[in-house]
Amino acid sequence: MIKVGIVGYGNLGRGVEVNLKNAPDMELVGIFTRREPSSINTDSPVYALESIYDFKDKMDVVILCGGSRTDIPEQGPMLAEYFNTVDSYDNHAQIPIYFASMDNVAQANRTVAVIATGWDPGLFSLNRLLGEAILPQGESYTFWGKGLSQGHGDAVRRVNGIKDAVQYTIPNQDLIDQINRGEEIVYDSHSAHKREVFAVLEEGADAASVENDIKSMPDYFENYETTIHFITEAELKADHQGLPHGGHVIRSGYTSEENHHLYDFKLQLDSNPEFTAAVNVAYARAAARLAREGVIGAKTVFDIAPAYLSPFDGEELRQRLL
Repeated sequence: MIKVGIVGYGNLGRGVEVNLKNAPDMELVGIFTRREPSSINTDSPVYALESIYDFKDKMDVVILCGGSRTDIPEQGPMLAEYFNTVDSYDNHAQIPIYFASMDNVAQANRTVAVIATGWDPGLFSLNRLLGEAILPQGESYTFWGKGLSQGHGDAVRRVNGIKDAVQYTIPNQDLIDQINRGEEIVYDSHSAHKREVFAVLEEGADAASVENDIKSMPDYFENYETTIHFITEAELKADHQGLPHGGHVIRSGYTSEENHHLYDFKLQLDSNPEFTAAVNVAYARAAARLAREGVIGAKTVFDIAPAYLSPFDGEELRQRLL
């Protein structure tokens, strides 16, 4: 039985808790939180985050469920010194730097640190690789949404003057239709998407200043067409409590001058955090298995064979799925 810890109990942490119940070979040891443990509404064991080091030899892997802007960059290296870790760090531009940081710690302490899992980065990354490997003559396109982005929403909520907020990513459907017709397009992620923010201001906050802080945020909103709506807390609770998301990775390519092909990996998700959590749980299984084999260091979805994700052994996988 693989023993698992959850660090953080927001939407993603709750999603991991739900998904562990679907994993016959995994057991939740506890949830570790910066909040008062008695305030957490769950039947699972809950502990103060600072007590996690008391569990060093009692957990095979911990899943980090904090935000990518500040939580994971701080907690990842700190916890990888003592535990095998899995996280869904999603700041694409900073992944090489974060990987190097985690690899240094994991190599030095002989742990496994699986970073940037989820669906993008994660499954979308893997499908971008597959599409390019299979169709080397072609172009790759990634479209996100329409849906609620956890990472971008978390980034907005950390802006001074914001009480609460959500952020939707909206793809350019005209571009998707052109690709499906086999037409060549000029693509960049900024022109292919719009961002829409619904935010509740803190009392006394200056709306113009807050809007500027959001729109100028590097790696998240800078250079994107972003619309910001300031609404009431009641409106946010009434109209923006769903957590849908999804998108496409499309590879448009040729194997010869006569034959054009489309490789299209699509996700349509009722709950972004629960699906992201499901991916994290699968890679937590892989991290624990790799650690038992003596593997160390930081890993991404590119480095881990798919069989490590499944609770079934190779013989059953070959019989049922191959």
